[in-house]
Parts: sequence; C-alpha cells; structure tokens
Amino acid sequence: MATATKTTLLEVKNLKVAYGGIQAVKGVSFEVREGELVSLIGANGAGKTTTLKAVTGIQPVADGDILYLGQSIKGRGAWDLVKQGLVMVPEGRGTFTRMTITENLQMGAYIRNDKEVDSDIERIFGIFPRLKERRNQLAGTMSGGEQQMLAMGRALMTRPKVLLLDEPSMGLSPIMVDKIFEVVNDIHGQGVTVLLVEQNASRALQLANRGYVMESGEVTMTGDGQALLNDPKVRAAYLGE
Repeated sequence: MATATKTTLLEVKNLKVAYGGIQAVKGVSFEVREGELVSLIGANGAGKTTTLKAVTGIQPVADGDILYLGQSIKGRGAWDLVKQGLVMVPEGRGTFTRMTITENLQMGAYIRNDKEVDSDIERIFGIFPRLKERRNQLAGTMSGGEQQMLAMGRALMTRPKVLLLDEPSMGLSPIMVDKIFEVVNDIHGQGVTVLLVEQNASRALQLANRGYVMESGEVTMTGDGQALLNDPKVRAAYLGE
C-alpha cells in the first residue's frame, strides 16, 4: 500500500540574505513537511541563524521566496507569523528577565483568547518540572539551561504548527544539553513539526527525520538524518572523525 505524501508546511526557495555588501545566505532551499523533525546543521557562521531570521521576518530577504502553508510569507512580520503558528525560539533565549516564569508563559499565550491557557501552563510545567518549582522566580535569576526551558515553554504556549529552534543547546552544561534534546524529541513525538538549527550535529541528526548541511551560506548536503549521521564527510567535518 502506498503511503500518503505529507503536506509541506514550510518551503524555502533559493533564499538569499545580505548584510550590507556581504551575502550571508547564497541561494538556500529546503522544506519541512508536516510531522517532521528537520535538522539544519553547520559550523558557526554557516548562515543557519540568518536563514531562520529571514524565515521569521526578522531579517530582510534579498532574493528567493519563503512559503508557509502554501502561501508566500516573504516580508511578513514576525508577529503575524506567530499568529499563524510559525514560532521561533531564538538563539540567546530572549526571556523577559524582569517577569516571573509564569508571566513569561502567559506572554506566550498573548495571541490566544481561549480558556485553556492555565491548563496549558500546567502542561508546560509537566514537561519542565523545574519551572514549576520556581514558577514565581524572576526569569533573569535563572541559569542558562533553565532560561532555555522557559523560552521553549513560552513558544509552546502559542500552540505552534511549526516550531523553529535556534541553537537550543548552545552554552549549556552536558546534563542540561541531554535534557534539552530529550524535550525536543518529546515535543516532536507529541506531533509538533520542528525545524532544529544546531551546531551539535551528532545530537541533531540522531533526532532528525531529514537533515540539511549548510556551509558558507549554502546547502551542501541533504538526506535522511541517519544517513547523514553515518556519512564519512559529515563525520569528518562535524563529528571530529
């Protein structure tokens, strides 16, 4: 029996992004299908974060197109995209440091007008028990790992269709890195479509249905996550082998 083709939720076509006279992204194309976890890996400076900023309307697009739910979103503002379910957890987390954990999660639900916000906050506390323990603590007094948990929880409060994660493990302790990747895997397992941008190529590809490798602003390899993980070129370049 033939399997049904999954719907493409996000498609980037020949994306080009420039900072001044420097072209940071040089014609990148990729897609994320419904229910997938797709990893975009590459060294620091490869253009991964710039790509995400362009997708989410934070960075202007020089050329190419970005389709979300079949419609071009090039030039659309980040706020409008969040309302449509395209949500990013930025590198650096971006928590509201002078608000409590609970208030940060409530801000994630700002676009909503339903009556299930409180139950969703409890669901986030179930995913991140440490946040529940400290629900009245100011976000700015938390560790980097705890703030990463909070940033992810706040994004989940929007009930995203596609969740974009930009370097969620950066700067964290090994124990916290394990926790973050465990949560990413669980979130995907609950049916959330995920685009994961990571320097930790091994962990990212272990979770991925499919992966893309970026080098110097271009996609140089693509394929099944496990196949890329076992590829000698990838292992030599990103896994130190």
